[in-house]
Amino acid sequence: MRNTHQIRNSLLLFLTALIWGTAFVAQSVGMEYVGPLTYTCVRSVIAGIMLIPCIAFLNKVNPNEREKEICRDEKRRKDYQKTLLAGGICCGLALGAASSLQQIGIQYTTVGKAGFITTFYIILVPIIGLFFKKRCGINVWIGVFFALAGLYFLCITEGFSIGYGDAMVFFCALAFSVHILVIDHFTQLVDGVKMSCIQFFVAAIVSGIGMLILEHPDLHSILAAWIPILYAGALSSGVGYTLQIIGQKGMNPTVASLILSLESVISVLAGMIILHENLTSREVLGCILMFIAIILAQLPEKKTAS
Repeated sequence: MRNTHQIRNSLLLFLTALIWGTAFVAQSVGMEYVGPLTYTCVRSVIAGIMLIPCIAFLNKVNPNEREKEICRDEKRRKDYQKTLLAGGICCGLALGAASSLQQIGIQYTTVGKAGFITTFYIILVPIIGLFFKKRCGINVWIGVFFALAGLYFLCITEGFSIGYGDAMVFFCALAFSVHILVIDHFTQLVDGVKMSCIQFFVAAIVSGIGMLILEHPDLHSILAAWIPILYAGALSSGVGYTLQIIGQKGMNPTVASLILSLESVISVLAGMIILHENLTSREVLGCILMFIAIILAQLPEKKTAS
């Protein structure tokens, strides 16, 4: 019975990686119709709306007993709501910045490269964690070496310059790292799905302000891009996030992370099959080195005898 559960959850996580990997194609196609901030804003609104029925469904199927107990006390309930709102706002600010940077960068680089550079957050998170006194193991540091080598072959041209799009996606990976660390803090305190719903609406406001200042959105263009926007908003964010939550339940977190990291490989394959993008041998080597780094960063450390 346990094996059946593990297989089902593994398949759900692989489906999540498939959705996330192919979403890079949708993001690239969407840029043919609307600006990056418009795309991010509309996508985030759709994702937030998608999670509202998800919250109702999860509350019915798997009610949060800890939250119900807290809400019985008026003071604790208000404190909980303030923490939930603070978590949603902080996550939304980080997500809005990350998504906008990724969307800007994807205009100037290939889908495959964007997928692998974005996944660099797996290496950045433990490094940033050092500032919060979270120790990194030897696997992470070896992974950093491979990741830096991979980024060199993937992004740095023979003229020793880095493309604008690659730089934007790298900053996006940095913002996603902050996003993950913020989630790690608040998810221990509040309901993760409700916080995610708030973060999407905050991200929509952040990108929406930029959209109104820097772009000239119109309804006709948004409707013309409805398929890639709906895919990224409903499937990549709404469905993908929910599948991740269900799939990770009862799974070894290391195994779950390894399956989810396949999104980087899928983004390359999707770009080649759907958009007919081709990587140079130098970029392929960079992708291989990056994927080795991703795997190394997620391998469990051997415990030394005390």
